[in-house]
This record gives sequence, C-alpha cells and structure tokens, in this order.
Amino acid sequence: MGILLAIQGAVSQGVLWGIMALGIYLTYRILDVADLTVDGSFALGGCTCAALVTAGMNPWLSLVVAVAAGMIAGFVTGMLHTKCAIPAILAGILTQIGLYSINLRIMGRSNTPLLKTPTIFKSLASMTGLAQNWVSMIVGAIFVIVLIAVLYWFFGTEIGSAIRATGNNENMVRSLGMNTNTHKVMGLALSNGLVALSGALVTQSQGYADVKQGTGAIVIGLASIIIGEVIFGKKNSFGTKLASVVIGSIIYRIIVAVVLQMGLNTDDLKLLTALLVAAALTVPVILDKRRQAASYDPMTDKKDGKGGK
Repeated sequence: MGILLAIQGAVSQGVLWGIMALGIYLTYRILDVADLTVDGSFALGGCTCAALVTAGMNPWLSLVVAVAAGMIAGFVTGMLHTKCAIPAILAGILTQIGLYSINLRIMGRSNTPLLKTPTIFKSLASMTGLAQNWVSMIVGAIFVIVLIAVLYWFFGTEIGSAIRATGNNENMVRSLGMNTNTHKVMGLALSNGLVALSGALVTQSQGYADVKQGTGAIVIGLASIIIGEVIFGKKNSFGTKLASVVIGSIIYRIIVAVVLQMGLNTDDLKLLTALLVAAALTVPVILDKRRQAASYDPMTDKKDGKGGK
C-alpha cells in the first residue's frame, strides 16, 4: 500500500515536472543549445508564484506572471549568448547565478510556506472532494495536453519551423536571409517560460517555495527526455516526441519513489539520478552497436549488402 501511494504521488509530481522537461526539450533537442538557466528559472517561477500568492494575488494569475518572469530570464540568457557572444553554456550559468540573488529578493527570505495560503490545488480539492494528489495529476494532465497541442501547432508555423531549422542547420537558415540570433532568443525565452510554469505549479502543489528548489532540475529534465527516447525511440512524429518527454518524467519519478520506498537514503538521490541518466544514454549506444554487428557481413565486408568498406 505504501508503494502504491508513493507511485500515485510520483505520477502527480511527474506530470508537473514534465512541463519543465518539455522546456528543456526545446533547447536540448530542437535548438541544440545547452541551457543551464533551467535551475534558476525553475526556482524563479516557484518564488515568483509564492510571493504573489502570499501577497493576495489570484493563484491562476500568479502562473501568468511566473511564466513572464521565466521568459525574461531566457531572454537574458539569449542576449548574453547572441549579442555578447558568450557561449550558451556559460551564458546560462551566469543567468542562473544571478537568479539566485533575484529569487531571494523576490521572496525576501530563502523559503516561503504556502500552508495557510489558498492555491489552485487546495481550492480544487475542496471543491471536488478529491485528494490533492489526484487534483495535481488531473490539473497537470490538462496543462500538459494543452501545452503539447500548442507547441505542436506553434512549431508547425513559419516562425516555429524557422526555430527548428536553426537548431538543425544554422548556416542554411542564415543563408536564406533569416536572423538565427532572433530564433535562438525566442527559443530560450519560450523554454524558460515553460520551466518557470512548472516551478510555479510544483510550488503550489507541494505548498512551499525555496530558492534551492531548482537545484539539479536540468539533470532531472535530461533524464526524462532520455528515458522517453529510450522507450519510444527517436524516429517518431513531433507530437509523440513531446508526449514521450512527459511520460519519461513520470517514469523517472516512479523509479525514484519505488527506490526510496525500498530504503534508499535520500542523500543518495542525486547519485541515483546520475546513474539513471548514464544508463539511459548508454543503453541506446549498446543496442545500436549490436544491430550494426548483426547486420555486418564479414564475407563482403559490408553491412546489409549495401554499404562499402
């Protein structure tokens, strides 16, 4: 029973964190940029939401402000990368470091409890009579479905296609007379807006915000992406790829919940995450090598009878 309850909580949290993984997917896979702003923008969304809700703002409206704050953070990283010619990974680190102090300024302290403050999940739980885990799961699923639909539509438009093309072949896009720097800034802003939204939802779900709550978010997001790709493969439609990211987030949370229920020390959680990511990255490589070895013909020194030496 304890494991079943833990899995239920893991699914509800996995859906909410899956929104963050979607944001990371936009930069990691679509833009092909290593953006480390995530750890800071996740906490930024949570801290902004907590500060506004405790000040009396409607919890739904606080999500909009949190998204705007995250997009500004992504915009700053994009400008540092494109206008100041700072490498993307270093630009993200600089923004992330700066956001730590900004988050402290926003809340005025290192953490803000929401135990006596109305939130989306508390209100809906009292209205429906459902447990908060179920409310978190349902609300998270609705957000995920809507976001995947919007992202699928957006990246099919001219601007969205240009952003995808920038990640695939920047030189080709530039040769067509398009400004790739603008596409990068837009992609980074959109990505961190989603990450901040996830941070705001997680904050309202767990009932507190902390300036350190985004620590390791980038690794968790990458683990979700890679787990989803291992299960569903990379050669799928764009919509399936987006859905696989969220499913990967849920699976990651379930694995963590089950392992913790089996007695793993919480101090070893980061090590477990690193091992999961390493395993998820290694398995496809091993399987690909085995497929290549199986298709290799030593008599002709060819693969599948089609390749050469």
